[in-house]
Amino acid sequence: MIEVERLTKTYGSTRAIDEVSFTVERGQVLGFLGPNGAGKTTTMRILAGYLPPSSGKARVAGIDVVESSLAARRKIGYLPEHVPLYPEMTVSGYLGFVGSIKRMPAAKKRERLPVVLGQCGLETVARTIIQRLSKGFRQRLGLAQALIHDPEVLILDEPTVGLDPHQIIEVRELVKGLAGTRTIILSTHILPEVEQICDRVVILSRGRVIAEDTPENLTARLKGSTTMRLVVRKAAESEVAAIRALPGVRAVRFTGERMDAVGFEVEAEAEADLAEPLARLALDRGLGLLELSPVGMSLETVFVELTTREAGMDGDRGESGPEAAKIGAAGTTLGAA
Repeated sequence: MIEVERLTKTYGSTRAIDEVSFTVERGQVLGFLGPNGAGKTTTMRILAGYLPPSSGKARVAGIDVVESSLAARRKIGYLPEHVPLYPEMTVSGYLGFVGSIKRMPAAKKRERLPVVLGQCGLETVARTIIQRLSKGFRQRLGLAQALIHDPEVLILDEPTVGLDPHQIIEVRELVKGLAGTRTIILSTHILPEVEQICDRVVILSRGRVIAEDTPENLTARLKGSTTMRLVVRKAAESEVAAIRALPGVRAVRFTGERMDAVGFEVEAEAEADLAEPLARLALDRGLGLLELSPVGMSLETVFVELTTREAGMDGDRGESGPEAAKIGAAGTTLGAA
């Protein structure tokens, strides 16, 4: 449904994106991640027909976004980072206006208007002037204008920014409901959101793709070790030494002490199964076992690890050349490109 091939955008001597390539299958939700300045927004603007690329190709539903820009845009609903709203219009009036400039037939507009008002939770403010809306309602209206013409593809740049926790959950559920019927590219700095919504993830850094896979595969590919959380009532230095001596253990990290418990994280080789040896050691030594559980690797951990590695790799190669490493990035602060 979306094909991006060696997409490059330069501003003078600066490369905002550098030979970016990825694909999104029909009905998939793609999470688009990267530090500030990574090139996410630039890529999304090119796909939406807002910016031309300097080189490379991008196709939506088989349509080239440069050679047949208008035809491609008819397939796309685009929510930019800063939603272009007209404050003097009413909510319904604005959506009708957007439908008109998208050349929707009058009957289609009448059909779609109540649908998107309901989907985006805007029924109660349909006749309200936009300048009186809260930031949360304005963001919902931005999503509604992207949906009004019933597009096959949605490009959403930070769709939950400015929303309160309840609204974030509502928008998240809306995006989940749209998955399967539409192909979606979702840029966000809320990493748990990506884990809950997205089928695949593309991570950008300094204009390059550094990783592309499912969230689960990214975690498995990077991890290379297993970690167990061990909480006991007591543990002397001799017990800690015994844990370190277990086969396959790489490290034992003290994670804190409270009135009635002591906590550790025990890291071992990926193939090592620590659960039974740790339980037996705790029971044999009378440590008072309170918790023994695996420690999962979150997408946030994966992101930080990849971006930290890429920063070091760029130092080694002098940040030259277009080749996209499969691991790495330029920092740990997420945001818009």
